[in-house]
Amino acid sequence: MENDLKKLIQEVLEQGYLMSLGIVDSGGVWVADVIYIFDDDFNIYWMSDPEVRHSKAVLINNQAAGTITVSWEKDQELGLQFSGQVEKIDGPRYDLAVKHYAKRNKPEPKEEEDVLDGDSWYVLKPSKIELINGKLFGFEKQKFEL
Repeated sequence: MENDLKKLIQEVLEQGYLMSLGIVDSGGVWVADVIYIFDDDFNIYWMSDPEVRHSKAVLINNQAAGTITVSWEKDQELGLQFSGQVEKIDGPRYDLAVKHYAKRNKPEPKEEEDVLDGDSWYVLKPSKIELINGKLFGFEKQKFEL
């Protein structure tokens, strides 16, 4: 069952485009949508301006949660809910830029190109993921611990 669940989670990550990132800072709770990419360990990466609220917040409190929804149709609900720790990544990370550009249907960047343009990379390393798949499981979320 675990391998089936991993495959279903990967399918949602592949189909999705935006992650809603939930953080907490001195102003309270906040949610920001970011375009994401992911790796084989279900770590989720995005680029953001280091001066925006969610980027500042994760440096103070690295605990965050997120959702990715790919279908809202009745009885077809499909998405993920997850939580974990966020880290800021130093450097341009060309490997991530290539995947990020491909997801956005942009031509592959040149290795010497400054794809960040003042932004930084961030990664959310989930500790748990809950899969929502109305077609297969109805209202019962499937829990996956990492």
